[in-house]
Amino acid sequence: MKKSINRTLICFSLCIPLLLGSLLLAGTLDYRSQFLSFIPQLTNAPPCRLRSPPLRVYMYDLPPRFNVGLMDPDFPDNTPVTAANIPTWRWNDGLRKQHSVEYWMMASLLHEGNGSGLTREAVRVTDPDSAEVFFVPFFSSLSFNVHVRNMAELNTVDEKLQLEMVNILKASDYWKKSGGRDHVIPMHHPNAFRHYRDEVNASIFIVADFGRIMNISKLAKDVVAPYPHMVESYIAEEENHVDPYKSRQTLLVFRGRTKRKDEGKIRAQLHKMLNDTKDVIYEEGAASEEGFKASAEQMRSSKFCLHPAGDTPSSCRLFDAIVSHCVPVIVSDRLELPFESEIDYKEFSMFFSVNEALQPGYLIDKLRAVSEDQWLKMWSRVKSITHHFEFQYPPKDEDAVNMIWRQVKHKVPAVKLAVHRSRRLKIPDWWR
Repeated sequence: MKKSINRTLICFSLCIPLLLGSLLLAGTLDYRSQFLSFIPQLTNAPPCRLRSPPLRVYMYDLPPRFNVGLMDPDFPDNTPVTAANIPTWRWNDGLRKQHSVEYWMMASLLHEGNGSGLTREAVRVTDPDSAEVFFVPFFSSLSFNVHVRNMAELNTVDEKLQLEMVNILKASDYWKKSGGRDHVIPMHHPNAFRHYRDEVNASIFIVADFGRIMNISKLAKDVVAPYPHMVESYIAEEENHVDPYKSRQTLLVFRGRTKRKDEGKIRAQLHKMLNDTKDVIYEEGAASEEGFKASAEQMRSSKFCLHPAGDTPSSCRLFDAIVSHCVPVIVSDRLELPFESEIDYKEFSMFFSVNEALQPGYLIDKLRAVSEDQWLKMWSRVKSITHHFEFQYPPKDEDAVNMIWRQVKHKVPAVKLAVHRSRRLKIPDWWR
């Protein structure tokens, strides 16, 4: 019996391959459909999703006095702000433009169309229960610039708006539900929301740096956003007909205020050290239309653009340099940079500590040692990332406001963890 079974198995093992071979030769067996159906069909599989779905954002419906009413005092306070009636940002609005991130974030949520090739990182939802984060469209930076003339003033309109905003948030069921952790609040100006920001410090702040808010703000929960640049962008076509290295005959340029507070004191020290250096321009400059034009011309004619700290570790000068295709030279010990999880600034910038920059000859020697090939590599990289620092309406793919929203999206898992833990812990953060 055993021998009979073995013979049968041997026959089958010999006959089946012969049968399959004859069928394939005759063309009667479609081997692809019959056999490869058991193998994952990579060619028919859906394409890999390069991006996650857009962040779902619920935007508080605030009276215009908290936002666009600060731009246009005639905007009716009982009229909802929409894509059709939002005021256009005035590009000649001087220093107020530096901290206008709050406007661009609000406008991006009001925008109703996708546009050509636009991939949105955030979309507005009308149902709060479906939102992943809650955006607070309070223009706290603009409020400071409009309503505060003297830091010693008491009971200003700005302070009253801050208090009213805090009361609105604390009365909100959605704020209570998360303790404000899933709320996004722009505070880009170092003095924005200064009277009451410690009462909303669980939220995701949109900041320029951490210079004056290190005690309540953290890189782990907050988002560093770029300054809108003050000089006009250098259009690539304008420089295609020139040799970028040879046409930029100045080695290093700085134009701006040389007398600043706190970390910015280094500006006066560098001015004294670099003022008479060959191929270096280091001069006082005012924040005016003429000043911005002069800065643009100098940056486009220089290989390197100096970015020392201002009153806080950051300033708009870095982003002016980027859109001028000038290799940034950054001098700051406490600077945090926008989008650094996606952009490696070392590829197109040079960094110096304060102590290094103040060593006589050290900074200039390092810059002169950069070869033409090394500089061209950095210059090319600068050109390739400038679109990430453009604020515009309607927004465009990968522009500054979409990059900011993507950074907010990266914070959501940690927010959810914190919210869920807070709901069940009897002793908050017992392990610390």
